[in-house]
Amino acid sequence: MTGRWNHNTHFHELVLRAVPPGARTALDVGTGNGLLARDLADAGLEVTAIDLDETVLDAARSEHADAAIHWVCGDVMAAGLGQQFDVVASVATVHHLPDLALALSRLADLTAPGGTLVVVGLARSTRLRDRLVDLVGVVQHRWYSWRRGYWEHSAPTCWPPPHSYFEVERTAWAVLMGSRYRRHPLWRYSVTWHRPT
Repeated sequence: MTGRWNHNTHFHELVLRAVPPGARTALDVGTGNGLLARDLADAGLEVTAIDLDETVLDAARSEHADAAIHWVCGDVMAAGLGQQFDVVASVATVHHLPDLALALSRLADLTAPGGTLVVVGLARSTRLRDRLVDLVGVVQHRWYSWRRGYWEHSAPTCWPPPHSYFEVERTAWAVLMGSRYRRHPLWRYSVTWHRPT
């Protein structure tokens, strides 16, 4: 696991824990600096890492040149990747895509039968309970930043997120039948879905 900490790398362990037994292949969607791709490769998976930003992708490819990662510069919504993957992971990327339902459907299509899709994303707080979780996030942010330092990634950002947590939860349940939605501090949610065999 990378020693660099921020609100995204904090959830890499959540992705790694969701890898199903016997998994061989993984897709890191919106890989950015390539840290999740590296963690997945270090876990023994054959990793494909895709990102639309060529400059950031080139830097990730250079930094992780010693890892067996297949780097793809392109749009995950249109790229012909030629296969499905045992693990499809997306951290802080889905809110960059214009149509949430279409994005989740596309990621589900890229997930192999028996495989797992894990989305960690950002959304807007519109309910009281979301704002209460945000307050916990403020405390967590200060604690982890003090203990571990805060690393700033170089990938493009999109703020504010276009969807609310409520919209994400509702859309995930509609598109990914049987998925598990969780709201986390540090201004993140996760959706985990297992594709039936």
